[in-house]
Amino acid sequence: MMIGRQLSIIVLAFVFFISLIPSSSSIPFIVLHGIADKCSSKGVSQFTQLLNNWSGSKGHCIEVGNGAWDSWFMTLQEQTETVCKKVQVKSMKELKDGYNIVGLSQGNLIGRGVLESCDGGPPIKNFISLAGPHAGTASVPLCGSGIMCIIADNLIKLEIYSDYVQTKLAPSGYLKIPTDIPAYLKGCRFLPKLNNELPNQRNSTYKERFTSLQNLVLIMFQNDTVLIPKETSWFGYYPSGAFDPILPPQETKLYIEDWIGLRILDEAGKVRYLGLPGKHLGISQRDMKKYVVPYLEDKALTNTKLVESYKWASSIWTAVGELIGLSEDRPLLHK
Repeated sequence: MMIGRQLSIIVLAFVFFISLIPSSSSIPFIVLHGIADKCSSKGVSQFTQLLNNWSGSKGHCIEVGNGAWDSWFMTLQEQTETVCKKVQVKSMKELKDGYNIVGLSQGNLIGRGVLESCDGGPPIKNFISLAGPHAGTASVPLCGSGIMCIIADNLIKLEIYSDYVQTKLAPSGYLKIPTDIPAYLKGCRFLPKLNNELPNQRNSTYKERFTSLQNLVLIMFQNDTVLIPKETSWFGYYPSGAFDPILPPQETKLYIEDWIGLRILDEAGKVRYLGLPGKHLGISQRDMKKYVVPYLEDKALTNTKLVESYKWASSIWTAVGELIGLSEDRPLLHK
């Protein structure tokens, strides 16, 4: 009983202190969740809240529709358009001066769709990608059981690049079979356009907007078996026509011919390639603080005493987390 009362006091004190920190000049961020997930899930909501607490910047998880269901069965173009409308200044005035994106798995492609094709939206400053299938994936993510997965599995068994499947199954929009590239370029409706892979349809605006990023952080998980290959998190992929070898990003045609501006960003020192331990999305709280938070931190926290006070409050929050069972090394999101 005494521990519970003390914990309540600590939490209230922490919340009160956070409310005193000025945030008028901070850059907010949005979180875009992955497939079969939703903003209200324990992992995603906790992930978003912790980034809020540690960075001092306001974060919002943007839902694309009906959570997990729509993440599977709403096309990526529709998901992108939904998020685009939500981040417009008239919908979210707090984003008017710009914002950062934190993408989780499939959510990264929606984020890039917003970055490259959303007209009239506020500028995107930093893009932090966790396990994003940026160059595609050679296998549809595992679904599991249940009616949703039965429907998805039946669709997968059909021709993946057919108009029917492309309009019914979201991952079909970035499934890239290395030995069937002509069919991919002809039938896949989302990724070939996003990556400017179609020779006669390359969009200079996509490249211009992509290269406007201040920082691009690409996080790959060393034991990721959901993305095939895991190097797609860095824009690495198989060569056309074969499943071997896995090309690092700098050896792909997308990079060499610079279809979207990845090479420009990289040569300007604005791309960070990180390989972290863990399974798909298996980031620990310690690595969140080290590799994600610095790109979200509230620039209003410039006063030395205020910074030290904020760090003190953050340490209190960590202590609270330990009391209620949150380990710095325990992944929040992995599947």
